Parts: sequence; C-alpha cells; structure tokens
Amino acid sequence: MLGSLIGLLLTLPGVIIAITFHEFAHAYAAYKLGDDTPKMQGRLNLNPLSHMDPVGFVLLIFAHVGWGKPVQINSRNFDRKYSVSAGEAIVSVAGPLMNFVLAIVFTILYFILIKFAMGFVISQIGMIVITIIQSTIIVNVGLGVFNLIPLPPLDGSKIFRNFMSYNVKQWLDRYERIFYIVFLVLWISGLAGKIISPIIELISTGLINVIGMMFGIHM
Repeated sequence: MLGSLIGLLLTLPGVIIAITFHEFAHAYAAYKLGDDTPKMQGRLNLNPLSHMDPVGFVLLIFAHVGWGKPVQINSRNFDRKYSVSAGEAIVSVAGPLMNFVLAIVFTILYFILIKFAMGFVISQIGMIVITIIQSTIIVNVGLGVFNLIPLPPLDGSKIFRNFMSYNVKQWLDRYERIFYIVFLVLWISGLAGKIISPIIELISTGLINVIGMMFGIHM
C-alpha cells in the first residue's frame, strides 16, 4: 500500500509537466496564429492550475493516458497565412508534439545524470530523481500517443481532418456523435489502452536506445 502511494507521488511531477506543457502548446500555437482567445482566458501560461482537468489528471496518474482542460480557440481569428483547417491542425498537433519534445529532453537529462553524475544517481535522492524522470518520459509519450488517436474529441481527429477532402469532412461531421461513442466504448472497455500501450512502449524504448547510444550507453 505504501509502495503504491509512493509510486503515485513520484508520478505526479511528470503528469503535471505533461498536461501543463501540452495545453500551453495548444494555447501558444493559436495565439501565434492570431487568435487571442487562449490569452484572454488565462491559458497562455505554465501555471498547472490553469490547465488541469480533474478526470483527465487522475486518469493520467493511474493509466498514463488522459487529458487536460481543453483550450478554447476561435479559428476565425487566425491570420490568412494558412487555411482555417490547416490552422486548426497546427494548433492540435502542437500539444502532442510538445509531449514528444519533453520526452526527448527528459531522456537526454536521464543519460546526462547516468553518464556524468553516477554518484548522485546511486544516492537515495538521486534514485528518486531518476524515477521521476523515467515516469515523466513515459507519461509524456503516453499523452502524446493517446491524443493522436484520430477520434473526436482528441487532437488526432483535427490533425487528420486537414488532409481529408470536403466530402469526407462532411461525412465525418454527419456521424460525429457516432465517433464520440466509438471513442467512449474504446476508452471504457480498456481497448484504447491495449491498442496504444505497445506503441507507447515502442517509442519509449526507442528513445532510450537511440539517445543512450548517443551517450555511448547501451541499455
């Protein structure tokens, strides 16, 4: 029981970082495209309290897949450098992309500590830090992969929508509620987790192996 509680506490920093930066990335991308809605709603910051959704937060702790408070945007405010559809896709991909960048950064940090601060790593505090870093990597990969599922309301549906023809978009709009139901069934049944868990493990292991080789460390 105590071990499980400690495990949850060590997961918390990674969850907070993953959600905060994910939602900030959405807000920042929309703002850079000309929409100040996220800024007016107080989402253009790295304050975790601005971005937490209670349910998504808890699920991310226990299942390593979840979500933050959705960033509201008004695509009509986007500048005309991109189409509305492309702008929405850019805003949507910003969140998962941020999570993958964070996973890479923390993987690099992990190997920096292993290679240059082994004395610290084997200390009690060092082992806690390493555990937090490992959890942060997994949570960020999990959040990034989960949000790329091409079903509403996830980011993936808006990203892939940009590459679809007008007729396909119309068809998707017509049956949007059905796709929501499909998503809920996959989520509640646990099938979504079973589908993406191998992908999360593959990406996480790949990061460790590739970046480890850059540091001359084979895991």
